[in-house]
Formats: sequence, C-alpha cells, structure tokens
Amino acid sequence: MTTPLIRIKGLETHYPLGQRLFGPAPVLRALAGIDLDIPAGSFFGLVGESGSGKTTLGRAILKAAPITSGSVAYDDGQSAFDIGTMDARQERTYRSRAQLIFQDPYAALSPRMTVRDIIAEPLEVMGLTSSRAETDDRVREIAKKCRLNLEHLRRFPHAFSGGQRQRISIARALVSGPKFVVADESVAALDVSIQADILNLLKALQNDLSLTLLFISHDLSVVAHSCDTVAVMYLGRLVEVAPSRTLFARPRHPYTRALLSAIPTLDPDAPPRMQRLTGEIPSPADPPPGCRFHTRCPFAQARCRQEVPQLAPTQDGGQVACHFWKDLPDA
Repeated sequence: MTTPLIRIKGLETHYPLGQRLFGPAPVLRALAGIDLDIPAGSFFGLVGESGSGKTTLGRAILKAAPITSGSVAYDDGQSAFDIGTMDARQERTYRSRAQLIFQDPYAALSPRMTVRDIIAEPLEVMGLTSSRAETDDRVREIAKKCRLNLEHLRRFPHAFSGGQRQRISIARALVSGPKFVVADESVAALDVSIQADILNLLKALQNDLSLTLLFISHDLSVVAHSCDTVAVMYLGRLVEVAPSRTLFARPRHPYTRALLSAIPTLDPDAPPRMQRLTGEIPSPADPPPGCRFHTRCPFAQARCRQEVPQLAPTQDGGQVACHFWKDLPDA
C-alpha cells in the first residue's frame, strides 16, 4: 500500500460572516470534518459542484486557507510535519515542496514581467539558488520540460496564447522542485484541444518528476481521463472516494450517480440517463441536520435526516458516506 504524502484528519475550515449584536455570529462551514489520504505519486481528482469546498480544501492543504480544527500532515520521507502547526523553518521548506497551478492563465501572470522573471521568481523569493547563472539554468531546464522554447523566456505574457500561458504557470509552479502540486481547475479556461495538451503535459511531468497532484475540477470527463483516484465533495463533506475506474463504472453514492448521469454523450441513440435532483442546495452557513444531501436525495429516509453518515469502506476499494448505499438499485 502506497504511503500517504498528505494525510487529513477531521479538517474543518470556518469563515465568520460578520457580527451580530445579540447571539453568536453566523459562520460559513466551508469544510466540515474532512478525512482523506492522498497517496504519494498519485494523480488524485477532487470533484463537486461550485461551492462544495473543493478550492478551500486545496488551499487549506497549502496553508493558504485557515484550518479551524483537525490536522493536515505532510510526509515525503525526508520531511514530516503538521501543516497547521509549522514553525517558520518548516513553512519555508513546505513552500518549496507544495505549489499551486492557478485556474486563469491570463490573470495568474504579471504583465510587467518577462517569462524568465516569472518562472525565476519562486527561486529568488525562497533563496533556492546562489547565483543568477544557477537560476537561469534551473529556469531553462524546467521551461524545456514544460515545452517552452528558450526564446519565449525574453517575451512578456501578452505575446502568448492561453495554452502557452498555462505552460508558463506550470513551469513557475515546478521550478522549486515540489513534491506536491494542487492544480485548481487548471484547464477550465482553455479550449478542449488545448485542455488535452495540458493534461497530457501534467501526466508526463508527474511521471518524469515523481509528483503527487491534487487535480480539482468540475469536469468529470477530464477527471476520468487523467486521475487514478477520485474524491467527490458535497457541501463541505466528502461523500465518496474510489479508484477512478471503480467510481465511473459503479458509483455508490446518490450524489455521485447524479453527477455522472449529467456527463454528455456523443451517441445520439443512447437512452437518456439524466437523474434530476430536486430542491435547492442548502447554505453552508446553515447546513441541514444529518446527511447534507438528504434534502435533494431521492433515496433519503428518516435516519438520513438525523444521523451524519461517515465514510465506510466498500468491497471494491472505495469509501462511501451513505447509510443505505448497499440497498440502492444498480445505477
């Protein structure tokens, strides 16, 4: 069994929503008791609707979002520490080993800096190189791996297309030699053909550099193409975690089934399989009791309205948080 690079236990992230003269201030519970292991060397997918907490989870792992309670542990075999309680020295180490690829390749790059300076900035800020010549060597090396021409390093971001800009963002994230990378909707703003190119590049870089990737997306077809394991989030909680092939072949949770049924098909003769979810998505500031999905679940029973389901193992290597997943009809 692969050792987890990231181990999350009971992670909660709360954001206060203003103040009240009387009574406690309302709190938005963006993450509510997340338990998750991300194996070293995996291409790990995280999916869910907008507002489900995907980005907050990724940012909390990088210590870019508050950790209200619980723990996030990092262990790459050389360094091991709790991300929520790191001292200054550990945080400097972690910043070089955990990086983020942003969603928007147009907003993520400074228009006033050349590509060389953009890629070199992490090395200079973290003090990872001792001379300009060493910095230039590292920049050229990672630019080549990310399929950028050396003459591109002298240009400014406005001279590049969206796909080229995303390759620049990837090079900037990888130049410090990280072990763990969060790719937050990193292909969502690109054309379909460019998406495939970037995904293939990420897969090649993962194998070449022994990376562990947390790939956050709302596009299930993209996740099916790339990821080894997939976790599904709903309203701040994980509802299912399973190997990619298992999840797409036999989803266990009703919410996962509804998500997969919404994937469009190119076969005009295929029977319709859309599972419509009725009702509104509850507010994370005022979540319903029991299972958070019970207000929209077609299989909800009285127990679902009272008791919070915990992730339980399935016989095919996955985990599902549903009281009655064994009794559900085949999807």
